[in-house]
Amino acid sequence: MYKYLLFDLDGTITKSEEGIFNCIKYALDWAGIPYPEYRVFRSFIGPSLYDSFVREFGMDDAKAKEMVAKYRERYNVVGLFEAEVYDGVADTLRALKEKGCILSVATSKPTEPTLRILEKFGVGKYFDVVVGSNPDGTGSDKKHIISQVLESLKKDHGLTEDMIKSNQVVMIGDRRYDIEGGKACGLQTIGVLYGYGSREEFEAAGADNIVETPEEILKL
Repeated sequence: MYKYLLFDLDGTITKSEEGIFNCIKYALDWAGIPYPEYRVFRSFIGPSLYDSFVREFGMDDAKAKEMVAKYRERYNVVGLFEAEVYDGVADTLRALKEKGCILSVATSKPTEPTLRILEKFGVGKYFDVVVGSNPDGTGSDKKHIISQVLESLKKDHGLTEDMIKSNQVVMIGDRRYDIEGGKACGLQTIGVLYGYGSREEFEAAGADNIVETPEEILKL
């Protein structure tokens, strides 16, 4: 039985493409860059913004940082709330807490807007630990973020290495980055199909379980 559950944010707790896509467009408009195909917009959900601008547009370090800053200019005011919690997620989180589970958020999104999003949509009360990237988008590697969550759980919430080794800790997310990061930290992993990833993506990354709805997490 899982005692400690780590959740990704975008695509796992919140359906957030509207705000993300609008802020990418805002940054592209500022830079005078034509909009790419939908596939490129979708690829931004999961990895860091910086890495996505470099990968998809071939930007150098300085330009990618400018684009991240421009994205944040809109996102931190408007874009972060252009989202909604997936159906069934709040009920699942509440049921997990009632079972005595310790819940955390491990996201590549910066920590401060993550906290604002969780509170805005009424689910912040369910999480004992929330860790994201730095305000400028650095420190967004998923393995690094998950490691930080685990350190906090060890310090303040009774987690031990034996609990990790006995599969009492699980990382839940909608992209391969969540699965790969969880595996790198020795955790069990669950891929959620209601987000932005695919069954093929999860299977290739070695997910231990794949679910179609938030409620299925309870059955595990």
